[in-house]
Amino acid sequence: MAEKRDDFDNPWKSILEKYFQEFMVFFFPEIHDDINWAQGHDFMDQELQQIVRDADLSKRYVDKLVKVWKLNGSERLVFVHIEIQSQEDSDFSSRMFVYNYRIRDCYDAKIVSLAILGDDRSNWRPEPFRDELWGCEVTFRFPMVKLLDYEPRWLELEASRNPFAIAVMAHLKTKETQKDPQSRKEWRFQLTRRLYEQGFERQDIMELFLFVDWMMELPEGLKREFKTELDQYEQEKQMRYVSSIEKITLEDVALEMLEDQVPLETIARYTKLLIEKVRELQSRQK
Repeated sequence: MAEKRDDFDNPWKSILEKYFQEFMVFFFPEIHDDINWAQGHDFMDQELQQIVRDADLSKRYVDKLVKVWKLNGSERLVFVHIEIQSQEDSDFSSRMFVYNYRIRDCYDAKIVSLAILGDDRSNWRPEPFRDELWGCEVTFRFPMVKLLDYEPRWLELEASRNPFAIAVMAHLKTKETQKDPQSRKEWRFQLTRRLYEQGFERQDIMELFLFVDWMMELPEGLKREFKTELDQYEQEKQMRYVSSIEKITLEDVALEMLEDQVPLETIARYTKLLIEKVRELQSRQK
């Protein structure tokens, strides 16, 4: 397999926006149950980017800022930080604290910071951020989920129809098969087949297939093998859902990724479009 890093962050950011309520009920059910979903929710990506620029935090990464309403009718901002990393980050808790107080200061509202840890160090659990001097003390703790904790719960993931069960399985198997492309191809096919077996609607199958396809990158030869096997499977099932994705132009995919604020270089690599073409598409959106 080519020596390039797997892309974890951007697929997660994309699926998070498409299935935010399912994300909350899967990873943070108690918080989910205290949100008034009938009021809707608003993603505030542009506002978040402005906060990052104003705070001169250009080297720090945040995924989503979402405005929701509690069941008692009061407005709350929910700050969701998804950090997918391969090694321990000693500054993680400090970074979470900085974003929390910056957003709180900007909106004068209560902020809930949430973290998804997708690294492969089972013993790394960030401690709360603490700072103290001369009796003045700050302690900041935040809810977090460790994806590795789902490895012994594989049967539970298989039984779930929540889209994030598939997302977690794809993430874990992408990590597991970093040096075994053949096994990755086999797992990618199994996870894609599960989309049909779990009875997902056509649009959900297409969305989740794109997530798995984006995350579980394969060499060109294995991509062709995968496509042949999937075409045969769809013919047997008489469901041409995933194959219909081929009718979507690469420019359509690039435009959607631009809306999700995916880096231009990542879009070019994923869609195989020239970076100049991606920039041209970006200029059309302005």
